[in-house]
Amino acid sequence: MKITILTLFPEMFTNFLETSIIKKARLQGHVTFDIINIRDFADNKWNRVDTPPVGGGAGMILQAEPIVKALESVDPGHKMLLSPRGNVLTNMKATALSQKEHLIFVCGHYEGIDERVNHFIDEEISIGDYILTGGELGAMVISDAVIRLLDEVISTESLDVESFDYHLLEYPQYTEPYDFRGYTVPTILYSGNHAAIRKWRLKESLRITRERRPDLFKKITKDNEIKKLLKEIDDDVIGEWEKDAIEKGSRFTKNKT
Repeated sequence: MKITILTLFPEMFTNFLETSIIKKARLQGHVTFDIINIRDFADNKWNRVDTPPVGGGAGMILQAEPIVKALESVDPGHKMLLSPRGNVLTNMKATALSQKEHLIFVCGHYEGIDERVNHFIDEEISIGDYILTGGELGAMVISDAVIRLLDEVISTESLDVESFDYHLLEYPQYTEPYDFRGYTVPTILYSGNHAAIRKWRLKESLRITRERRPDLFKKITKDNEIKKLLKEIDDDVIGEWEKDAIEKGSRFTKNKT
């Protein structure tokens, strides 16, 4: 995959490209970046690309010409303008973008961008219902969400069950030690019963999603297993499957206390 970013502040991406998974993906050849300075396409000796809005108003507006010229200078790809008016990024959207060969981000700044730029892009995209000083952070967020989905960037096991898959938030995760300042790891996780552990994790995902993201919970396809687990949650009961696994796990945790 190739990612091209049009920005007024190329230096903002220096650390981003040299850190963690993004650096690894670049070094392994899974993704290449091209950071383009929009100011290079200004038609004046001061490299100025913004002017006051026609008709008056606060702030400065980025002009259409330097942005469009910058877009025309790059290879064909899927062109996106970072904008609070755009469709909000979701994991499903990130997955769709990960299938494209070339992503092109236009990062706005200041008070806004000449509306006519929209005639030269494929879509507007947003990372949430809030305002940032520019589109650079949004371009980083979307790039990160997309790159981690590319083949061989991270293990497929890590991608198997994640937050927002199937409209569920992820279940709780734990590490050793068993007891940390009085807070213990759920006994069932020591049972060795992988079927019961999977079921417990699904139950916890359902519980957390309903409490914290009812909008996502409404979208869940409720098969028989999920219906039974929700009933256990509603009735505040522990199923026989869970009791058996907890009993097995308790034999192990006794040696940890």
